[in-house]
Amino acid sequence: ILVIGAGVGYYFYERSQPAKELETYLTAIQSLDLNAMQSHLQSADLSALDNADVTNAAYESFFKSINAKMTWSITKTSFSFQNGTADVTARIRYIDGSDIYRETVTEFLRQIVSSAFSGESLTEQETQEKLAAILMEKSDSLEDKFSEADITYPMIKVDGQWKVTSLDDETVKIMSANFKSVEDEISQTLSASSEEADGSSSENAQAPAASDGTIDLSNERFSIHYTRNVVSTDFGGEPCLLVYYDYTNNGSGASSAMVDVNLTAYQNGASLEAAIPANSDSAIDAFMKEIQPGETVNVCQAFSLKDMSPVTLQAVDAFGLDTSVTAVQTLNLQ
Repeated sequence: ILVIGAGVGYYFYERSQPAKELETYLTAIQSLDLNAMQSHLQSADLSALDNADVTNAAYESFFKSINAKMTWSITKTSFSFQNGTADVTARIRYIDGSDIYRETVTEFLRQIVSSAFSGESLTEQETQEKLAAILMEKSDSLEDKFSEADITYPMIKVDGQWKVTSLDDETVKIMSANFKSVEDEISQTLSASSEEADGSSSENAQAPAASDGTIDLSNERFSIHYTRNVVSTDFGGEPCLLVYYDYTNNGSGASSAMVDVNLTAYQNGASLEAAIPANSDSAIDAFMKEIQPGETVNVCQAFSLKDMSPVTLQAVDAFGLDTSVTAVQTLNLQ
């Protein structure tokens, strides 16, 4: 009886060890202790983190603060005593950083547009430092948003020690708060914006369908409301169209219509170039001026006219961060 009891006790002791090892592994992730993580992996391979920003020293403080909020519970263990293998399932509750990243990308783009306008350029290190500062700021100011994931970790006993076989993609996703790379996201956003700008400036750009609506639109960062249009002349004496609209900053930081709004004018199926009016206008200056959250200012954008045929306006989010927001309006100039 004693022998049988000892055998049963040993079996249950061994069965409990993979779960305890996984607890230690997850604790290393929670504290972002990469050396400890590596020691608990059979593969000792952390290369799955290479394409994430988690290992970038510039963002270490941010990811440590995010991962520290991770919690978990062991929900299932499948154990093979003979093979020395186990599958341990953990339900992990972690920070979903989608709101943080979206706000960070938006704020960073605002700042670099402002910097570019003032003639300032940033080194790679300065760019990363700026991103890191914005990440921490948004993380502190936004309410925590959590997600859950059930992950089954294959484990194996090696030289008497249970280890997780390898670092999986789902765990990397959790460690990076549901995001691959904030730098990649910004690069992709800038690339998409550049391609959109190139396309809209082409003589062959396709104009949106005519509409009797107005270029009124709103999202959580800004709102615009069409007020009027005026046919005037540019500095060279050629006809130009002045489009006026109210711009409201709905965001959490200072911004401008120049940063948030992409207004394109089309005539006879081709996009119109921006114009410089002959007379000064405070509303044109207001287009470039940063205003505080909750403030509204009337702004003006000018476009060169080819003739006096109808002009179709299209307004969208300048950086494509809210693709659902598009407004179209047709102006009859005669």
